Amino acid sequence: MKARVPKHREFMIQFSGNDQAKENEAWAKLNQIVEDYKKEHNGQSVYAPTFIEDCEPAVKKLQEEYGFTYTVDFVK
Repeated sequence: MKARVPKHREFMIQFSGNDQAKENEAWAKLNQIVEDYKKEHNGQSVYAPTFIEDCEPAVKKLQEEYGFTYTVDFVK
């Protein structure tokens, strides 16, 4: 079976590795951003063309709180 994944952009999140509990908490909140996005946008996924723009303010807010770094990379 083959599945085609469309070209898209992704958040690439990196943690410092100092506090696993804090990182797990941040990952849970990041995953909640994705789930909220799906609910608010009629089930659209991370492959939606505006996913990055729609979610970046929430990701930046979490970045301030949890101190991770991120980039947005184009994935083929």
